[in-house]
Amino acid sequence: MTRLFIVANTAKPLVAQALNDLRAWVSGAASSRVRLVGVETDHEHDLATTDADLVLVLGGDGTLLSVARRMHGRQIPLMGVNFGRLGFLASFTPENYRAHLERHVAGQPLPVRARQMLEASVLPAGLKCEAADCDEVIERRRFVATALNDAVVTAGPPFHMIELEIGADGEAGVRYFGDGVIVATSSGSTAYNVSAGGPIINADVAAFCITPICPHSLSFRPVVIPSSSTVVIKGVRVNEGTTVFCDGQASTQLAEGERVVVRRSAHDVLLLEDPNAHPWRSLAEKLHWAATPKYGNGGED
Repeated sequence: MTRLFIVANTAKPLVAQALNDLRAWVSGAASSRVRLVGVETDHEHDLATTDADLVLVLGGDGTLLSVARRMHGRQIPLMGVNFGRLGFLASFTPENYRAHLERHVAGQPLPVRARQMLEASVLPAGLKCEAADCDEVIERRRFVATALNDAVVTAGPPFHMIELEIGADGEAGVRYFGDGVIVATSSGSTAYNVSAGGPIINADVAAFCITPICPHSLSFRPVVIPSSSTVVIKGVRVNEGTTVFCDGQASTQLAEGERVVVRRSAHDVLLLEDPNAHPWRSLAEKLHWAATPKYGNGGED
């Protein structure tokens, strides 16, 4: 008997009907194999105590990111169904997920992949310790959140250029001017990171990518480092609205002198994957990666 928990973003078209169909399926044809242990539609609750074998996420990548963060490390596989646009993380479609789910609960398990998450902590100005596992950091940090895609420092209003100092693994930081910085996981490399000019990194690569946002220097290029590294970002000169975002959802403002410590989270998130989906094909289809340019006259000249 599979204990199933459903998170549904009913603000998206077709999700409400899919949820109703699932309820009918669980209470009917699948009643001997599946027990529905809960349904969430408001996306506000802590899911760390969820008593389930599988969490089915109906929505898009944003909904899946929220669920991954609110699991707080619980190693329960997530099955994301893309009712949104791109759907890199939510790899199943509204058309194919039911067939895959039925096979999964019938004893033909779907492939599961552990995706690394990062943890971002904001430290008060003047705190000397920079190691993310330092007891003083854990005790005195005023904000902490995890992210599956990225942690971002963005300039914010009044939208003047900000000055940040960025370092890793205890080395002296490098100062730069710009609109902010992105620290992305390999899973998040196809999100904000790639829009800002960062590289696409295979999800199996244990890495972070540090990508500047509109740097005031042509020589400041994205840098890929091991996910075992600890990144420290200090706000040297910031705006009133300068903000730290984790997956574009959890956030806090960043004051001058405060530091953001980014390290790999102690827990990965488990994602069930569509066995018929292939990374290279997904890039080509969803990002039009390596596509031939199209010309107005329809020709190839």
